[in-house]
This record gives sequence, C-alpha cells and structure tokens, in this order.
Amino acid sequence: MPETRPGDRPTLEAVAERAGVSRATASRVVNGGDGVRPHLVEKVREAIRDLGYVPNPAARTLVTRRTGAVAVIIAEPEIRIFSDPFFSRQVRGISKELTAHDMQLVLLLVEDQGDYDRIERYLAGGHVDGALAFSLHTDDPLPAITRRIGMPTVYGGRPGWTAGPGEPGEPDGEVAYVDADNRGGACAAVRYLVAQGHERIAHIAGPLDQTSAADRLSGYRDVLPEADPALVAEGDFTVAGGARAMAELLDRRPGIDAVFAGNDLMATGALRVLRERGRTVPGDVAVIGFDDAEQVAESADPPLTTVRQDIEGMGRLMARLLLDSLGSGGREGRPAPRPVITSTELVRRASA
Repeated sequence: MPETRPGDRPTLEAVAERAGVSRATASRVVNGGDGVRPHLVEKVREAIRDLGYVPNPAARTLVTRRTGAVAVIIAEPEIRIFSDPFFSRQVRGISKELTAHDMQLVLLLVEDQGDYDRIERYLAGGHVDGALAFSLHTDDPLPAITRRIGMPTVYGGRPGWTAGPGEPGEPDGEVAYVDADNRGGACAAVRYLVAQGHERIAHIAGPLDQTSAADRLSGYRDVLPEADPALVAEGDFTVAGGARAMAELLDRRPGIDAVFAGNDLMATGALRVLRERGRTVPGDVAVIGFDDAEQVAESADPPLTTVRQDIEGMGRLMARLLLDSLGSGGREGRPAPRPVITSTELVRRASA
C-alpha cells in the first residue's frame, strides 16, 4: 500500500529512496531511458507500484522533451468522417497502437481552409510529438505546414506529389506513408468483371484530387485502355455521390452491364439507382465496390463483391511508423520510415 498521507503525492525522491537507487536512476527508469541494470529497473518499478507514484506530466515533458501525444488530422469535414466507416476503422487502428505504447491521440478535423491556421498553431505549439494525417487532397497545405515546423508526420494514403506504383519516378524517400495497392486492387476487380463476360463496364471514380481515387481509375484503365470515356463518372466517396454518378452513367449509356465503384458507399448508391431504374443486380448489371467495410458491404442488397483493404491494420501501421521515427517502444536508431504499400484482395459476394 502507498506509504503516504491522504492528499500527498509520492515524489520521485521517495521512489528512489524506496528502491535504494539515486534520483537520476529512478528518473531514467520513469522516463524510459537506457543504461539501467535490469534488477534496478525492477526495484524502481516495484517502488512505483508500492507508493502509487504517478509521473508529473509537465516535469516529464521538460526532461524528455516529449508530450506523449500524437495528432491525428483528417482532412475532411465532420459530416463525412462520422458517416464513412473507413475513418472510424482507421482511427481505431491508430488508437490501438498508440494505446499499446501509452500515447494519447488528439483528433483534429478540417472543416474548411481556415482550420489550417489553427492546426499549424497547435502543432507548432509543442502540444504533440508527431502527426498522422490522412484523406489529403492534391492541394492540401498540411504537408507544407508539417515540413515548415519540422513535425514528424506519417500520411495515410500516398501524398499527391509522390509517384504511385507503376508510375515513372520513385516516391520521395523523406515522405512516410501507408497506402493500399489501389491500382492493383482496381485491376483485379475489372479483370474479374471481364472474365465474367461483361463488355460495357463503367467506373464510378472517387474525387480525383485524391490519389486513392486517381490510382483506382488508373487500374480501371490499365485493364480497359480503350474504354469509352462516357463510361467514367466522378463521385465523392459518399452514397449520394455514387447515386448521382450511376444515374449519370445510365443516362449516357443505358446498356451498361457492370460497374466498378471506387468505394463501397458509392457502390450502395449505385445499387439504389439501379433498383429504381428496374435493373437487377447482378442479372442485368454487376456491381463491385472497394474497401470491404463489412457493415456496408455485407448489409447491401445484394451483398457487395468488393476489394478488401486492411483499413484498421493500415492505421496501426501508420502509428507504428511514426513511433519508430520518434524512437518509441525501444526502436531507437532505426532509419527514417519509408512508404509502405499494403496488399488488397477481391472478396466475392452476390453483387457480381
């Protein structure tokens, strides 16, 4: 039991005395430093448990120059973040990894361009040790902000100025990001539709100022380089956007017999419009999505064939790369993290 009076806060000196070590040794153990013999580390930890010692966050920050917090910046308005399961799954993965390393997550949302000034002030104010940012658009000012203030950052998705898989040039080695094989996943989806005998395959693209959408469109064109341009319509990664794009495609080319949508939400919007227009799925029109967000894909009518990406795992990997660069978790001395591309997999259900 703690040997302190009610209201007293055990001090680091008390921990050192209880463990029979110097204050400097106790401080190194508390702050995760190296160079302390294992049996002394255990003595200090035992003293911490016995006394109920809790480090003073402000003092610890002065010693370690670390806050123990990471900013997660999502470059989308709040309404999109809370309606698209992609974001909750990625944040869940990030949160699990940070929690495992006793780090706090600070969520920063971008409603409009004016929010970037607020975010820059916050990051520059020393409130966090690093940043994880995703859903960036081509003209997003965030990468310039993080470079300007020297903030260690890992991106979710390939930033717009780097080369994608199969494109000329190499990604910037100084830019750490985690992305799925969007182009390869799109190729697999469209090849599957071709193999099923479909000849008029349309594509509902996501917003093309985002590299994930652009890469998925490139995958579609890799398989169908001569496809009619009228078979491509741009959506916005929402159900409503998918519905609008599907209606546009049917008005242009009523004979469409298959659709590859850039995400599951747009695919469900396409299903709704096809049903309204009297088309059966997959009898008249086959539909494939992207993401494999189970609560969307499995509850669709019919359940969606889709391209699976490990969204939660990608979130964990983003956090792990950032912690590596910060020297957390005993990984000191590692080189700067490099881009990571994760695999995708076609999941077959009833819609195609």
